[in-house]
Amino acid sequence: MSIQLIFEALSSPVRRKILAYVAHHELSAGEIAARFDMSKPSISQHLQLLEHAGLVQSEKRGKFVYYRQMPDRLASTLTGFVQEICPVGRPIRRESKALAKKAQGAKAGVKKAPAAKPKAIEATAAKTKAKVARTRAARVKAQNMA
Repeated sequence: MSIQLIFEALSSPVRRKILAYVAHHELSAGEIAARFDMSKPSISQHLQLLEHAGLVQSEKRGKFVYYRQMPDRLASTLTGFVQEICPVGRPIRRESKALAKKAQGAKAGVKKAPAAKPKAIEATAAKTKAKVARTRAARVKAQNMA
């Protein structure tokens, strides 16, 4: 699933409420629609978008369609997004990728380059923190001058 689709699905307060309703218990489309002051076709469109984004799963039983949240998908997507934008998390994520490649190479019998050493990762994280601090200081200075 695309992260773009997930954030598009989360952009609507109605869809976030639907996710909250189905977070711990599945509900039929009719039960979900009864909780909103909207038409059933509108709710159906919201449910389809959530399902297309991979945030809910539907199951048809008889005449009713039941929806339940897929929490693992949402949590892993949001965690990946936060790690991607977090300056401290980038080097750690790179190390994780390197370890995964090394593990795959070991299974296949192919030797890969060694993973980054912890000290190198700490140094990269420190450089990134310093860069972020300089950027913030420059922004504050520019705002004070304006």
